[in-house]
Amino acid sequence: MSAFDQAFTAVVGSEGGYTDAATDPGNWTGGACGHGTCRGTNWGISAAAYPTLDIATLTEAQAKAIYQRDYWAPLHADALPPPLALLVFDAGVNNGVGRAARWLQTALGVTADGAIGPATLAAVQAQSGQGAALCAEFQAQRLTYMAALPTWRTFGLGWARRLCRLPFEAMQMTS
Repeated sequence: MSAFDQAFTAVVGSEGGYTDAATDPGNWTGGACGHGTCRGTNWGISAAAYPTLDIATLTEAQAKAIYQRDYWAPLHADALPPPLALLVFDAGVNNGVGRAARWLQTALGVTADGAIGPATLAAVQAQSGQGAALCAEFQAQRLTYMAALPTWRTFGLGWARRLCRLPFEAMQMTS
């Protein structure tokens, strides 16, 4: 099974099936509660990110294609060690590709421009053998951001469970 297939399975396990809770800003086509239409989220694909998509009828295969094209590929996750790829990919899905890239770049100590390119990938290579420290710093950057969100009070326990589970899933990733 490819690293993408493993990561997709892990992320979909966190994202789950269809939900249309009106209290979740991601379920609204306008990206904020009460803005646009509440179309929901399915397979982790939200109405806020894909306002014209029929979220309720989205299939797993369609979601997987979206994840590959819009999250995995822009994050150059195939060029990352599989455990790190999972963490970065999950953050890209849950928090945005640019933000995930900036957290990785910050953890690496390179310019945080939000686009993973040759300099970021070279810095990852230079950290070879320091994977645990890099992954921990990445997760710390993400946790700090998420805990400061106004929706943490509502969704924080679920997010915290996700962030705590991810390193264990990352350790099981294979090339």
